[in-house]
Amino acid sequence: MFSQTEDERRLASIDAASQLDGYPADVERLSVDGREVILVGTAHISRESADLVRQVIDAERPDCVCIELDERRYAALSQKNRFESLDLKQVIRQQQLTTLLINLILVAYQQQLGGKLGVLPGTEFIEAATLANTLGIPLALCDRDVRITLRRAWGTVSLWRRFVLFGSVLHSAFNRPTLTEDDLRKLRSEDVGTRLINELGQEFPGLKTVLIDERDTYLAEKIRASAGQRVVAVVGAGHMHGIRATLMQPRPVDLAALETVPPTSNAWKWFGWGMPAVIFLAILCIGVEKGAGAAGDNLLFWVLITGVPSMFGTLLALAHPLTVLTALVAAPITSLTPVLGVGYVAAFAEAYLRPPRVHEFQSVAHDFNSARQWWKNRLLRIMLVFLLSTLFGATGTLIGSAKIVRNLF
Repeated sequence: MFSQTEDERRLASIDAASQLDGYPADVERLSVDGREVILVGTAHISRESADLVRQVIDAERPDCVCIELDERRYAALSQKNRFESLDLKQVIRQQQLTTLLINLILVAYQQQLGGKLGVLPGTEFIEAATLANTLGIPLALCDRDVRITLRRAWGTVSLWRRFVLFGSVLHSAFNRPTLTEDDLRKLRSEDVGTRLINELGQEFPGLKTVLIDERDTYLAEKIRASAGQRVVAVVGAGHMHGIRATLMQPRPVDLAALETVPPTSNAWKWFGWGMPAVIFLAILCIGVEKGAGAAGDNLLFWVLITGVPSMFGTLLALAHPLTVLTALVAAPITSLTPVLGVGYVAAFAEAYLRPPRVHEFQSVAHDFNSARQWWKNRLLRIMLVFLLSTLFGATGTLIGSAKIVRNLF
């Protein structure tokens, strides 16, 4: 017979202890630095997981309850009408429309999946927080700021792969697969989010490192730093192994390194400012070599090749006529600076001219899954203006740049 390793013996004792307590194998007891940490692995979209969380917290009455959320995600889950209080113009000024779009994709997908399963993703975290507050137990939000996680993940993907990834995410948002009873049963019993990220990680390895491995380490260290001798930590089942392994390591973890957003590479900075410089120099050289008339013709061509496609994009979005005019005027200017894109200028104009109504904020997550509603819901139409004016404007910029440089020679 093969002898058990120390890790296998320890895990066997953990399982045995959990079963003696009457808990399923999703609950593990760990001894960490003389303290007791009780890990509760959940499936995120399971009523059984939410009930298990309440059972463990009520039975254990720990000194602290840790949950796999950061402040922003906790607020998003606990505030049902969070979109109604959204200051859309401020979001546009801060150039956060892409972040808002990703958030809408996730919320819409969650609502679509939650409707099939009868429970929204993240319910177990809200249950844990609610019970902890009722019992007077301190609550610790242990996950990394979602904005840092997204920015670190985005930095691992090349420019071309970003388009592929974004297309895959949009496809998932609009795709409505038919789920059998067997599919629903599996979804209720699995940490689906982690499983999907692991599958995505096969094509985008850097994403798995940031979204799973780094967060395992971060969560474990925040749990270790929580107050009290006995701690209950509610985490996705897919994080259990990584958190356990980190907690068992005696060496400390440098959280500051995991909270750092890598700066934009110098190559991107040079590219962002280099493109406008090339266009300016090319038109100037054309003027010197071929005369002011030729320079004027190329300048007019630049205005038209960048402005007209952006205007066309806003027309496709059925934007306000003044928004269409704004895109036409703004595109030639914004295309010569990396500071601000035409999409944000057009989106701000549309938000000012046609501000979304209250009921459209309330129904945005539901409307997101219907292509027709993107033209009817004013909030989604602003997103459409942003996307289409940006896409068509970028196409015009690339074509115009190539044409003007070719005219120089």
